[in-house]
Amino acid sequence: MGAVKKPTNTQAQTEKASEYFKGVINELKKVQWPNRRQLLTYTGVVLVTSAIVSVLLWVVDSGLSFVLTKMLG
Repeated sequence: MGAVKKPTNTQAQTEKASEYFKGVINELKKVQWPNRRQLLTYTGVVLVTSAIVSVLLWVVDSGLSFVLTKMLG
């Protein structure tokens, strides 16, 4: 009966990493990437939304600061 060579831990980790990255590459091939126009539109939506949320947070923060200043000061 021949001895079966057991892979070392490093070899097993290398094989797992290789399989993982092959899977990642295969999944990235399935992704439908946006074209330039879509990318610019999505970026604009994110920037506008961020600006609106920032202004709303500033208004609430200023209002709470004003109320607390009047109550405590």
